Amino acid sequence: MESRIHEQLTAADNPAGQRLDQLLADALPDFSRSKLSQWIKQGHVQVDGARAKPSQRLYGGEAVSVDAPLENQVDDRPQSLDLDLVHTDEHFFVVNKPPGLVVHPAAGHADGTLLNALLHRDEALKKLPRAGIVHRLDKDTSGLLVVARTPIAHSSLVRQLEERTVSRRYWTLVYGRLVSGGTVDLPLGRHPVDRKKMAVREDGKAAVTHYRVLRRFKSFSELSVKLETGRTHQIRVHLSQQRFPIVGDRQYGGRLRSPAGAGEGLLNALNSLRRQALHAVRLAFDHPASGDRVSFEVPLPDDLAALARAVADDPAQQADA
Repeated sequence: MESRIHEQLTAADNPAGQRLDQLLADALPDFSRSKLSQWIKQGHVQVDGARAKPSQRLYGGEAVSVDAPLENQVDDRPQSLDLDLVHTDEHFFVVNKPPGLVVHPAAGHADGTLLNALLHRDEALKKLPRAGIVHRLDKDTSGLLVVARTPIAHSSLVRQLEERTVSRRYWTLVYGRLVSGGTVDLPLGRHPVDRKKMAVREDGKAAVTHYRVLRRFKSFSELSVKLETGRTHQIRVHLSQQRFPIVGDRQYGGRLRSPAGAGEGLLNALNSLRRQALHAVRLAFDHPASGDRVSFEVPLPDDLAALARAVADDPAQQADA
């Protein structure tokens, strides 16, 4: 069965007249201007039921319909890998990603990624940009991701992410005893020296992170974090910038630290941790088809649950908590 994109748009009021190709570029940012122009010329785009030209001006209220065939957007191979699918319907997957799984193929990770595993589940995802993956988690961050399965779902989810209506909540354990929650509003960009890292930069992209304290201990704080934006390494950089680095985050927090007076159970939990203590615990958005608000939640994986118990059970961590 041929995969196609079906979109119905309405031109906004514009006394100066907006070009048709510009409207499509704004509404369908994952497709190139040349591809959109090609669709218009081939008759796959109509304005009020009639063929149009890329340069046609729209002044408001016109009905624009897109019905075009989709070509492969990725050429990666499907691979049979274990996936924890929290939800499956014809419009999207919700995946509980384990730590250690890379989301997209990249240098050093040509395959064995979440994308390869998704293509095994639904090879039609090849027709979507990035195989339907609209946001990501770092390799060693676990938790919830939504993956679009249709062009309509993809457009809806991308739009919701841009409008910041997708709710993403994380659990994390940080070094330090926070008195209260707060918000970090600092722009992020590539580190000027280490290109594998991100850093706070005046010329970076806007990044906003909200956090509140769930439990506080003598040497640690357990936080609930909500993303307003979704920049690379955002939570990790923002919390490190506040001098509350995430436990186990060697890239932004340095070597693993053992607090004074820690008991054997806590020391074992810290020494056995192989990644940052960060988990995407809850995800909510508007269903791309029905418009109803849907939400999903998963518990902490075993390694982070064991770490949380060890901190809570350690007598030295209760002092002055």
